[in-house]
Parts: sequence; structure tokens; C-alpha cells
Amino acid sequence: MIWKRDVAGLLVAFGVLYFALLGRAPLANPDEGRYAEIPREMAASGDWVTPRLDGVNYFEKPPLGYWAVAACLSVFGPGEASARTAPVLFALAGILVTYGAARRLYGRDAGVAAAAVLGSSLLYFALARLLILDMAVSVLMSSALFCFILGVREPPGAARRWLFLGLYACAALATLSKGLIGFLLPGAVMAVWLAVFNQWRRLRPLHLALGTALFLAIAAPWHLLAAQRNPQWAHFYFIHEQWERFTTTQHGRTGPMWYFVPVVLLGLFPWVGFGWAALRSALAGGWARRRENADAWFLAAWAVVIFAFFSKSQSKLIPYILPVLPPLAVLIGAWLSKALRGDPAALRPGLRIGAGVSLLLAAAAAVAVGVPGVLHDPAQAATLRPFGWAVAIILGGGAAACAWLSRRRGPTAGLAALVASAAALYLILVAALPLIQRPGTKDLALQAAGLAAPGEPIYHYHEFFHDFTFYARRSVSIVAFQGELEPENDPRPQARDIFVSEEAFRRRWDGPQRAFVVARKGDVRELFGDPTFHYRLLGESRGHYLFSNRP
Repeated sequence: MIWKRDVAGLLVAFGVLYFALLGRAPLANPDEGRYAEIPREMAASGDWVTPRLDGVNYFEKPPLGYWAVAACLSVFGPGEASARTAPVLFALAGILVTYGAARRLYGRDAGVAAAAVLGSSLLYFALARLLILDMAVSVLMSSALFCFILGVREPPGAARRWLFLGLYACAALATLSKGLIGFLLPGAVMAVWLAVFNQWRRLRPLHLALGTALFLAIAAPWHLLAAQRNPQWAHFYFIHEQWERFTTTQHGRTGPMWYFVPVVLLGLFPWVGFGWAALRSALAGGWARRRENADAWFLAAWAVVIFAFFSKSQSKLIPYILPVLPPLAVLIGAWLSKALRGDPAALRPGLRIGAGVSLLLAAAAAVAVGVPGVLHDPAQAATLRPFGWAVAIILGGGAAACAWLSRRRGPTAGLAALVASAAALYLILVAALPLIQRPGTKDLALQAAGLAAPGEPIYHYHEFFHDFTFYARRSVSIVAFQGELEPENDPRPQARDIFVSEEAFRRRWDGPQRAFVVARKGDVRELFGDPTFHYRLLGESRGHYLFSNRP
């Protein structure tokens, strides 16, 4: 069957792109270290209800992402590639769901094009290979919304019922992935579309009773168990993490209202030039033809509602906007398939925009590695220089090839050149990633794990290094620092001596027991300058020291 060949082709093409050198870079701090360590501690403790980080209750997120990573670590073994397999698998599932939805809405060619647009977009590619929770919640929310728009198109019967049950199930899984937004955001998109475009009659039957039962059967058990086992959980999870994250600035992730505009524009590279033409075509006739174009208006409403929600939020991070890409990919894919079949010349304005963005990125890469002082670390600038020039050459050459081929061989050849240069860019970024990301503690963690006997303490000085505990496979004590860890949510850490004052650390350092410390180089200048502080330097990395008080 044709659809099976499509699915196989998409899985092979994007599987190769996403899995290539997946374990090349160590886990990045803090996010990747955190989201690998919590699943490791879950599996080690056998407690799959209460997430813990360094043995401290960690209530910020629900557990679905942790369970997925723990499953991958169990099946594929410990390591960076295994931990990052979970977001890759979610990303591949998102590509296939987008293919299926676009195919049902606009035909096979549109389905393939939409999947290609989504999978090769810069933001989607980057987050597919990054161990965070946003890919999972984006795919699950998108699946819920695709189930909805396909479901309302079906007459009463088995197909409609299964699609609506898929909506409820995906919303429940999204809730288990990142909290209340898992069902509130899809619900807001559906409500806006139903109300603004007066589509209420298409809602019946919505299988509410059966769907609600399914939603609760999936989402409720963990929430009830977490509340039962942890009296502090409900207030922290619902108020601090859900409500206050949106309404207050206490999480320190603020940004202007236009914060996500450049994120979406660059995130859609190399397809950004086709977005406006796709939207204009899909919504042809404007408000007067809104009922005829109701499905396209749903995709537009999806993108607008989610974009507006996160733009209004007082907590902004780049990955939050990922759920905007699937509906845009469907609209762009549908327009591309139509243009390629009927009027390839319509691609030319978008190709010019894409080539222009390529030139801007090429210039930025050249400036970053070619102008002294742009990168603050001279050593890092020197090691990144070959990669930076390679990016500049690839993107600049891709823009030139796009323009030349578009004139000589047609817009389709120009599009191929633009996409090929983007793929080459991604491979260069993968190769350069260990040099781009902030210094981690992997090597020192492995060294400390081999030196420290059971019972000998390891301290993190004025910081907590999330990746260290994953690689060392043991918990640590933290000197004069709390960070994200929330001891007020867990009565046990003080008894277990996780948080240590500066004074207590200095007393123990002079005691008879051997102890080890990991610290950022900048954090120990004053400590090392103290003539009464005696230490043995055991190892160092680009940004950290490992030292001990005894041989």
C-alpha cells in the first residue's frame, strides 16, 4: 500500500537524520542532566510515582517523560544516545501523525510535504535531539487536535468514535507529560474555533461520557497517588508550577510580547518563506468563506491561540512554542504540493526569502567565529572556527545554488538546493554540539565514581551539577546552594545531609574522612586562595575542578 511506503520512507529519512551521532555530545546542563537523572533514580528506587532529583522530591513535572526515558535506558542501556532516544521517538511519531492528518485533509502529496516540512524545520530538528519534555507534550497535544478536526469531519459511527477517543486519550497523555496545559490548551483551541466559526453542530456526537472515563482512567491514577504519598505535592504542582508559572515572573523566564516571533520565523527555516503564501491560499476568500474553509481556519486558530497563550505568559522559553509548528507545517505542505503540481513559479518569492535567511545565518556564523571577542571564550572560539566557517560556506553556497538553479532549472531545483543546505547545516551542528554547549562534568563524574568508596561523600560546591549524578550514578551533598531543588517539599533531605552549609563543609573537610568536591573553576578562586584550605587537585575539565582532602 502507498501509505505504508510513505511511512517507511519518512521513518528511514528522518530516523537517519535524528539518530545520527545522537550520543556524540555529553548531556547538557541543566536540562538534559535533570531529565536523564530523574528517570535513572526512578528505576533505581523502584518508585515510579514520586520523581526525585538527587534524592529530593521533584514536583515540577508529571512523570510520562520520565517513564519514557527510563524505558529507553532499560531497553538500550545507559548512555546519552539511549536517554535521547525518547524525544526522537516522540518526534518521529509527530511526523507520522502530521503526515496522516494532512493526507486525510488535503491528499497524499500534501501529507508527505507536511511531514517533510515539519521534520526538517530547524526548531523541530533541534528539539527532537534534546532531552527535554517539550517534544512529548507537543506531539501529544497535536495528536489530540488532529483527532478533533478529523473527528468532526466524520459522520456518526465507528471512525468518528475512535477519533474522539484518540482525542481524549492524547489529551490525557499530554497532561501526564507536562501538566494542565496538556488538555487546557487543546481545549482552548477547540473552543475558539467552535465559537468564532459557529461550528457547534459538528460537535455531536462527541462521546463525552466514554471519553471522560478514558481521560480519567489514564490521567487520574498518578495524580491521586502523588497527592496521597506527598502532602506538599498538590499546592506546589497546581499553584506554583501551573498557575504562577503563567501569571508571575518568579521563574525568571520573562520576555517581551514579541519574544516568539523570531523563534517561529527561524524555527521554520528553510520553509519560512512559504508560510504567508500558504496561509493566504488556505484562507482564500477571508471571513466571507470561513465555513467553506473551516478546516484551514482551525489550523490557523490552533497556531494563533497557542502563540498568543505563550506570548502572554510571564514564563517564556524557546521550546514552549513547538506546538505551533504542526499546523503551520500542514498548511505549508498543502500549499507546496499544490504549487509543485500546478504552478512551480509560485515558489520563487518563498525561495528568495529562504535564500535571504540562509545568507543572514551564514553572515552570523562568519561574524561569530571571525570577529575577535564575539565569543567570550577565546579557546572555544578557536575550536569552533572550522565549524563556523563550514556553516557560513554551506549556507552561503546553498543560497547561491538556490538562486542559480531556480533560474536555470526551475524553482523545484532551487527548493532542493535550499533543503539540502539545511540538512548539511544540521549535520554540522550535530558534529559541533560538544563544543557549543556549556561545559559539563561527565569526565569528572566518571573519575569520582571510580575513586570514591561507598560512604565517602561527594560535594558540589555552590552549585548542583545535574549531569554529575547521572554519570556517577550516586547522589551528592550540596554546599551553600539550593537552586531548583525544593527541600521544603521533602522532609527527608535534611536527615540525609544533602544540603550543607559552608561552615559545616569546612569542619568536615578538616576531619578524618576522605571527601571529594566538584566545583566550577570560578567558584573556588577564593577558596583555593585561603592558606588554611588544603586540597589535592585530582582532575579538571574545561569548566570544573575535582579535588579531595585526602590522598
